[in-house]
Amino acid sequence: MAASPAKELRIAIVGGGVCGLMCAIALAKNGITAQLYEAAAKFGEIGAGIGINPNAVRILRDIGVLNDVLAKTGSNRPNRTGWMQFRSGMQDSELVYDYTTLPGQESIGIHRAAFLDALVQHIDLKSCHFNKRCIRVSESPLSTNGNSELTIHFADSTSAEADVVLGADGIKSAVRPFVTGASTAEHVKFSNTICYRGLVPTEQAKSAGMRLDFSDRPMCFLGQDKHVIAFSIKGGHIINVVAFVSDRTVPMGEAQLPPGQPAVVPVPREQLMKEYEGWGSDVLALLSCIDKPDKWNIHVVYPPLQSYVKGRVALFGDAAHAMLPHLGAGSGQGLEDAHLLAKLLAHPQTSGENIETILQVYDEIRRPRTQSVWEGSMRAGEIYEGYGISGSSREGLRKDLEDLPEFVWIRELNQDMQDATARLQQLGVFTNED
Repeated sequence: MAASPAKELRIAIVGGGVCGLMCAIALAKNGITAQLYEAAAKFGEIGAGIGINPNAVRILRDIGVLNDVLAKTGSNRPNRTGWMQFRSGMQDSELVYDYTTLPGQESIGIHRAAFLDALVQHIDLKSCHFNKRCIRVSESPLSTNGNSELTIHFADSTSAEADVVLGADGIKSAVRPFVTGASTAEHVKFSNTICYRGLVPTEQAKSAGMRLDFSDRPMCFLGQDKHVIAFSIKGGHIINVVAFVSDRTVPMGEAQLPPGQPAVVPVPREQLMKEYEGWGSDVLALLSCIDKPDKWNIHVVYPPLQSYVKGRVALFGDAAHAMLPHLGAGSGQGLEDAHLLAKLLAHPQTSGENIETILQVYDEIRRPRTQSVWEGSMRAGEIYEGYGISGSSREGLRKDLEDLPEFVWIRELNQDMQDATARLQQLGVFTNED
């Protein structure tokens, strides 16, 4: 296959989190060096565990980083025993529903920082620029040859020029206003959901009275307006715990947090225990082991963006579609975005002359998919917390939970690229020649 003329384009990625780094790695493995700009002084991720769903596992394998990610988990293969078990959060922890036969069900549970460490091994640090917090993107007027130049402006009063800018700078994206023409605040809303997060040593949880084993399967404990997700990381020695609390008395986007309140704040363990007063002994034993829980005010991109692209600037990951985490699909969708962007930019028929159309087709393919998953994630939270369309009885829960993640998981690895290629051929941008 001939080299892509896109190798001559100056491609900039804003944001060095998991999605931005994965896009840079995928481009590099196709011979394209992107300049990556990260706000922090080094690569690093906040948060605790991250679930990598089957589509994302296939992408990691395709790009060639899966083995290094697995090495950070203490295992040599993904988990193949199914998705979450769903249990009652009340006293009996009764099994409500189990996904044991869903096809293509490889998954990984890993600490975010460990995941990022695995990826960093595959990037040339010479192309990475730290302490570069983007504050805006601007475009120069068209020159006599019909081209314009994009400028990324940083908080330290420096700037960088590029032909293509890919914004992976998270929910508070400074690249997004260039695409939408609106302020960051207009598309970032409090979701009316909070979560308490913490890491619990497995042996400590057992000593506290937790009877269940998370080493094989993630578990979700269901309850009214609340649910708890727990899964093992670090070779089964640590349990990642996320305890959700939702307020559905206010429509999405209308609730306002006090000005200046951080998205993440440490809280006393007593506050967490009070939220789950009356729940079952298994859940309470697990939560009691979180010595210093962090309370997360979960924000989402809402209302949905009308486009992820403007000209030669494209958004991906949370910058485009930050969603509720109830399907464990947010990171996976960002990796799907990155995978398609890298394949399109590396295509031998991609050039400076057609790049805007190619990015528009990226938007055309990815936006319906990601918005469908966004809505599915919100629907999943409603089911977990007693608001599914079939009700909160065990029979109703089982009906609503059946096949819930299939539309996220059961998708061919290269389906997006096949659809994008067909569309670009239809538009006359790509020919049938390689």
